[in-house]
Amino acid sequence: MKESPSDPAYGRTNWRRFAVSIGVPLAVAAGLVVALEQGAIAASFQVSGQDFKLSADHLHGDGFTQYSDFLPQASGADAQGQKVTAISGIDTAWMTNLCQTVHAPTPFGDVVMRIEAGQGKTEADRVTASHLLIGMSDLQGEADFKDIQIGVADGSLDRDKFDTHGHDPAGFGQQAKTVDIDQLRQTATYTSAGDFKLTHMKLHLYVGSDAAGHECFPDD
Repeated sequence: MKESPSDPAYGRTNWRRFAVSIGVPLAVAAGLVVALEQGAIAASFQVSGQDFKLSADHLHGDGFTQYSDFLPQASGADAQGQKVTAISGIDTAWMTNLCQTVHAPTPFGDVVMRIEAGQGKTEADRVTASHLLIGMSDLQGEADFKDIQIGVADGSLDRDKFDTHGHDPAGFGQQAKTVDIDQLRQTATYTSAGDFKLTHMKLHLYVGSDAAGHECFPDD
């Protein structure tokens, strides 16, 4: 499934003090993964605003960028303003022992959808992804950047190999040649990918009293 890259991305914030939040989060639920061709956020959709959690034992990424952005937020068919996020782009990545959960209240009680993949010790067991674009609000982990540049103008970010059309040329950004994160824990609102391979994928719904304790990690 492809989204047209022709529409400009929504305006980035010009945060001169935008913090270095190590952003290479990923999401795997089918309803959350939307393929991109060039990486610019299309103006033809709105995010639900529902956060989801993701964890992994290890993530390696080649070609990483990060900047700030506003995502158009909706409730049903009606726009409800915009949600500011840290946007991360990555050219190619692999992960081990991936977990993703979405927690939502329903008439049947709380529901947790949990997806697991990439469990195993060989390269063939890894989750792999390409051309990722992610909007997130929180990330934790032990990170190692190679050849990092902080304070790059948003319009000059190029290491994720995305189309930079629509970037704020005066906006604050950062990028690195590679990134490795151990014990990744992140909360995100949006993810898109050109390709996402989930090895040994498992999906399960936990409803009502069974939902407790099945998120990837507890709230702080």
